Amino acid sequence: MSIPLHAKDQVLTAMAAISSSLTVHSSIGGASDDIAEKKGNTMPYVRMLPSGEGFRVEVVVKPLGEGGPHLKPGIGDKTIIARVAGKRIQTQRNLGIEEKMARAVETACPSLPIFDEIDRTGYLAEPEDCLQVLTELKKLQDDGRVIVEWPEGEKLKVVEEISFERLHMGIKSRNNWFEVSGELKADENLVLDMKKLLDLIGQTEHRFIPLDDGRFIALTEVFRRKLAELETLSHGRGKTVRFSPLSALLLEEFADNIPKLKSDKVWKEKVKRIRQGRELIPEVPSTFKGELRAYQVDGYSWLMRLAHWGVGACLADDMGLGKTVQALALMLARASEGPALVVAPTSVCSNWMDEAKRFAPTLNALLFGGSNRKEMIKNLKGFDLLVVSYTLLQQEVKLLTEVNWHTVVLDEAQAIKNITTRRSRAAMELNGDFRIITTGTPIENNLTEFWTLFNFVNPGLLGPLKRFNERFVLPIERDNSADARRRLKKMISPFILRRIKSQVLDDLPPRTDVILEVEMGREEKAFYEALRQEAVKKLEDDETPPGRKHFKILAEIMKLRRACCHPSLVMPECGLSGAKLDLFGNLVTELRENGHKALVFSQFVGHLNILRQYLEDQKIDYRYIDGSTPAKERKKQVDRFQAGEGDIFLISLKAGGLGLNLTAASYVIHMDPWWNPAVEDQASDRAYRIGQQQPVTVYRLVMRGAIEEKIVRLHAKKRDLADSLLAGTDMSGKISAEELLELIRER
Repeated sequence: MSIPLHAKDQVLTAMAAISSSLTVHSSIGGASDDIAEKKGNTMPYVRMLPSGEGFRVEVVVKPLGEGGPHLKPGIGDKTIIARVAGKRIQTQRNLGIEEKMARAVETACPSLPIFDEIDRTGYLAEPEDCLQVLTELKKLQDDGRVIVEWPEGEKLKVVEEISFERLHMGIKSRNNWFEVSGELKADENLVLDMKKLLDLIGQTEHRFIPLDDGRFIALTEVFRRKLAELETLSHGRGKTVRFSPLSALLLEEFADNIPKLKSDKVWKEKVKRIRQGRELIPEVPSTFKGELRAYQVDGYSWLMRLAHWGVGACLADDMGLGKTVQALALMLARASEGPALVVAPTSVCSNWMDEAKRFAPTLNALLFGGSNRKEMIKNLKGFDLLVVSYTLLQQEVKLLTEVNWHTVVLDEAQAIKNITTRRSRAAMELNGDFRIITTGTPIENNLTEFWTLFNFVNPGLLGPLKRFNERFVLPIERDNSADARRRLKKMISPFILRRIKSQVLDDLPPRTDVILEVEMGREEKAFYEALRQEAVKKLEDDETPPGRKHFKILAEIMKLRRACCHPSLVMPECGLSGAKLDLFGNLVTELRENGHKALVFSQFVGHLNILRQYLEDQKIDYRYIDGSTPAKERKKQVDRFQAGEGDIFLISLKAGGLGLNLTAASYVIHMDPWWNPAVEDQASDRAYRIGQQQPVTVYRLVMRGAIEEKIVRLHAKKRDLADSLLAGTDMSGKISAEELLELIRER
C-alpha cells in the first residue's frame, strides 16, 4: 500500500511533538596530506531516507566517526583510510563488534523493516510505521546504543511517548451529567485541552495523533486505547466534554489511571457506590423456594449489583438456562420497596404466573387484564408483581406509565427491537427504578435493533441513533471494523451478562446438529426451476425504485421457500408429492420405532397442515399449536405432550420459539430454515434445556440446489457479530435488494 504524498510530506517536514532530542549528523568534507591513527568507531547508525512514496531505512557504521564514510556493519576491509575534516585518517575496524551491535539494534527495534542481508536496507510504506520506528530508536539513542541520521537540511523531531502521567484531569457533576476537563502537556510549548485531545483521538485509528501544523503526538498503546474508549462515551458541548452517569463504570476505570485527578463530592460518592457494589455479596432471599444453580446465583448477584449502582441490565443467558428464576429472585429481594412489572409475550405470561407461584410464593403475582384494570393499578404496593402482555402494554400505556415501578422486566425483549413500533415506544415510556431485559437473542438481526434494546435498559448510554450508526453500525456491518466492534463491546460489557449452556451446565446431555439435504425428484426440480426463472425475469424487468422493489423481491423469495417445503403451497393443483414430505415420513417412522418423541417446527402454517394431514392418515397421535392457538389450549397441549400423549408435536416457529418446556422430546426437526439461526436455536431449546435427561438431536431439512442452501450459508455471518460482541460478558445487517436477488439467481 503506497503512502499518499501529503502524508509522506507530513512525516518529512516535522516528525512531531515527540521532542527534538535526537542528534542529527551530516558529513563535512576537507583536505590534508597527513595520516593520523584513530580508534575505530563501532556505534551503529540508522539512516532514514525518502525513497519513492515511502522511506528507505538502512543500518550503517562510521569507523572514522562524523564526516567519515559510512559502511555496512561487519562487511569490508579491516583497515580503512579516508579524508575527514581536511585530514587523512586511518583506523582498524572490529568487524565482529560492528555486526553484533547492529544486530542488537535490529532486535531491540521490532518495528524496523526486514532488512536485505547483503546491503542491510529495508522499506517503510506507511507514515505511522516510520513514526513508530523513530519512537523506538529514540529510546535506544537515549541509552547510547544507536545514532539516528536524517538527510542534511531536513528538520527531524521524534515524538516522545506520552502516557497517563502527562494528563491533568478534573471531574465534576453538572445538570445530571459528569463534566470532564483537563489538559495534556506534551512538552513545554504544547498543551492540549481534553476536548481537543478527544477530538483528535476520534480522527485517527493509530497512536500517532496528527496536529494542525503537521506534527504528531505519540501515545502509548494503552493510553491511546483508553482515550479512544473514553471518546466513544463522550458527548461534546461547546468547550466541555460531558459523560452520562451511565458511563460512570468506564469513566471510573479510566480515572483510576490518572495520578493528577481532581473531582467533586458527587463523583466521589458515585465512585464509592461503584466500589461498594463490586464488593456486594447479596444473599438469595430465604423465602425463595428452590435451589439456584451456581451460575444462577452469580446472575442474581450481578443483577443486584447493577441495581445498587442504579443502572439497567441485560440478562442474555442462552435459552433454557433459567433467566426467569434469576429475575424472580431479584424481584423478591427488592419486593418490599415497591411493585414490580413483567412485560412478556402473551404465550409466556402464564409461565411467569406459574413460576412466580412456584419459586416466589410471597410475591402477589397478578395477571393484568379484565374489566378492573384501573383498580388493579391503583391498589399496587410492595410485593405485588404485575404480569402484562406486550399487546396490553401497547393498549394501556397511559395507565401503566402512571406507576413508578421499583423493578421492570421486559421478557423476550427482542419484541421491542423496532424503535418505530407503538410497542417499542410504549416500553420506552415505562417508569422504573431498575430496568431489566431478558433475551437469549439480544442481537437478532442488526445493530440498530440492539441500540433500541439498550435504549430501554440504559437510555443515552449508546448516544443518539444517528451517532450510533456513524460510530458503530456502518464501521462494523459495512467495513467489518475490529476496532469499532471492540469499543462497542467495551461499552456494553458492564451491563450485559451472557452465559451459554456449554459453559455452565456439566450435567446437560450432548446435543447433535445434523443438516439433512433433501434431493428433489425430476418433476419437482423442473417445477422449482420454472418458478425461479419466472421470478428472475419478473424482477430484472421490473423498473420499480429500489426501496419498493425490495418487497417484491421478498415476495418472490417467499414463493420459492414455500415451493421448497411442498409444491402444493404454491400451486395446490400441481399434484406433486414433495420430497420433504417423503423424508419427514421416513424420519417419523424411524423415530417411533425406536421410542422417540419429536418437536417439528415450520414457519409456514400451511406446511404444518400438510404434515398434520399426513400424521392423521397414518393414524399417528400428535399435538399441535400455532399462532392462533389460545393460551389455555397451548398449555393443555404442552401438558399432554409432557405427560406422554403424542409422539409428534407440530409447532409453528413463531408460536413455539418462546416460553415452552418440552423436554419429553429428544429430537427436533426444522422443516425449513429461517433467516436467523438464533430463532431456530430458541425453538430447539424448547427440548434442550434444564430438565432434559436424554441426548438431543436437531435435524434441519434443507432442499439441495435451492434457495434454502443459500439461506443456511447466511447463518454463519449472522452468528459472527453476536458472538464477537457477547463472548465473555444475523452477519447481521440488513440485506440489500441486490443481495436478495443473488439468492434467486443461479449459483
